[in-house]
Amino acid sequence: MSTVTLSLEEAHLLAMGALVKAGVAPASAAATASALVAAEVDGQAGHGMSRVPSYTLHARAGKVDGNAVPAAVTAGEAGVRIDAGHGFAYPAVDLAIERLLTLVARTGVAAAAIHRSHHFGQAGRHVERLAEQGLVAFAFANTPAAMALPGGRRSLMGTNPIAFAAPLPGRAPLVIDMALSVAARGKIMAASKAGKPIPEGWALDADGNPTTDANAALGGSLLPIGGAKGAALALMIEVICAALVGGNFGWNASGFFDGHGGPPDLGQLLIVLDPARFGGDGYADQMAHLLLTVAGEAPARLPGDRRLALRRKAAADGVTIPAALHAEILGLV
Repeated sequence: MSTVTLSLEEAHLLAMGALVKAGVAPASAAATASALVAAEVDGQAGHGMSRVPSYTLHARAGKVDGNAVPAAVTAGEAGVRIDAGHGFAYPAVDLAIERLLTLVARTGVAAAAIHRSHHFGQAGRHVERLAEQGLVAFAFANTPAAMALPGGRRSLMGTNPIAFAAPLPGRAPLVIDMALSVAARGKIMAASKAGKPIPEGWALDADGNPTTDANAALGGSLLPIGGAKGAALALMIEVICAALVGGNFGWNASGFFDGHGGPPDLGQLLIVLDPARFGGDGYADQMAHLLLTVAGEAPARLPGDRRLALRRKAAADGVTIPAALHAEILGLV
């Protein structure tokens, strides 16, 4: 496959240029481009530059308001509610992080609920930014329907990512980031375009039967990690991000990959805790003990070592994307 290598600055300018050309305000385009490049750097291509074409399509079709400015209102002593205004999620996340840092300094624990939102992107990076400030952080987000309940045929729940980050002494934070489907929908779409089968255990067809046919899988539903347990977690996220936060349930949200329908209107929740308020002076020692214990179990390792290596490589060499994607984005600028 032919590829193109871009410096991080070139990738950012390319993504931002396409977004601005689609009518997205420069501030929102910059925040969104930064998030996409960060995902590309971390090896999360499904949340990276590959999203530029669909994001620009959404801006032109009105599924996202490229000129929206997120607004915050207080939600009790330790909470904030962010209205993303049907704009891109990333400016709303930036505002949520800013408000959370202020709140948690006073309260020791704080939460930010984001509603009228869009694609949340690489959830792990949002919590990592909070962990870099010395905080333990959780993130929850729901997405358009992709998974059926056990025994069901119709996709109801999204892949609904969960992310967690915690500061570690002397190194980058521990980050755990996972969607609740066995495989990302983007991987199945890629297999469909390439005319290739998908592995067993990834998806069901429209009749609820296991399938290795990528096209049949796209017309059916993804399988959750851990079977019924993963489905229960996905349902929990629907409650948190729709019923609690005020977003659409996954089955009511429009899709991320086309221009059909109105804004997806999804919800996200960020929670932070100050370790000093809960673990006192013992937190750093406990985490150092964790590091030593894992190091003694080599080749076992903490999640994230690959991500950190990719960041070092990207800082020196830039990012490499398919030439066809590069050409498609150039056509949008």
